[in-house]
Amino acid sequence: MDCKRALQGANGSFDGALEILRIQGVTSAAKRAGRTADQGVVESYIHSGSRIGALVELNCETDFVARTDGFRALAHDLAMQIAAMNPANFSTEDADGGNVSVLMEQSFIKDPSKTVQDLVTETIATTGENIQVRRFIRFALGE
Repeated sequence: MDCKRALQGANGSFDGALEILRIQGVTSAAKRAGRTADQGVVESYIHSGSRIGALVELNCETDFVARTDGFRALAHDLAMQIAAMNPANFSTEDADGGNVSVLMEQSFIKDPSKTVQDLVTETIATTGENIQVRRFIRFALGE
């Protein structure tokens, strides 16, 4: 029904409807930001050759959402992003100035037109729950 309303609001323009749905998703994600997210998963990613690995704790509001394929795929993609891009912080609030690599502002490695924050926001809109990256760590041989 949301898609139909978005198409009507965009006068039948597919691209316009996508933009309306994206904005609605950002708005709904902002509303959920204050909710407690104490369920979730710890996901790992080991790069081929077993020389780089990452762990990420991704939290949501219910264990039901934590078991969904979409949530688990997000956790896996975030672990892969961390292994590939080696971010130092979650957000700019955590950064201490300079050119610090910030996870939530990085371009997503599978789709550079999106940021990691966009990816999380899309999943929030899909699941209807607050989702937070709680913590992460990256391991590499020799570092």
